[in-house]
Amino acid sequence: MAARNDAISAAPKDSYPEELVLTRTFDAPRDLVWKAWTDPAHVSQWWGPTGFTNPRCEWEAHPGGKIHIDMRAPDGVVYPMSGVMKEVSAPERLVFVSSALDENGKSMFDVLTTATFVEQSGKTTLTLKLQVLTTTARAPQYLKGMEMGWKMSLDRLAEHVARHS
Repeated sequence: MAARNDAISAAPKDSYPEELVLTRTFDAPRDLVWKAWTDPAHVSQWWGPTGFTNPRCEWEAHPGGKIHIDMRAPDGVVYPMSGVMKEVSAPERLVFVSSALDENGKSMFDVLTTATFVEQSGKTTLTLKLQVLTTTARAPQYLKGMEMGWKMSLDRLAEHVARHS
């Protein structure tokens, strides 16, 4: 674990954000947005950047629950990730650690994600706080796209909840 932490300091500080906060308001009730985040049948429909699909989506929304998603890019390349749920406080807060996996199933980096859901007047404001916990030498090439990837995922989530409201 220490070697991976050392890799953070070795990477250029401006190559990726070590912490990212994104806020998006959805024109949908909190229960629906929560379900979109906690039901794997929903998660598989919006998770990942534009054009990606999720042929494997294991998402156990309970403390200690397993996460495994295989994101398939439009060019057919599969980007696997795994993780574990840390906190599930329905319908207000979801906390999990996710790891992008290399071709050998080893973590390239770990991110702590905290999602909070606030409903007001039938709309839901989602705040995502992402904190990079550990990295390897390969991580920066992926982490530099983290903000754009999440923005595309949130666009897909907005479209998903609009279809289901």
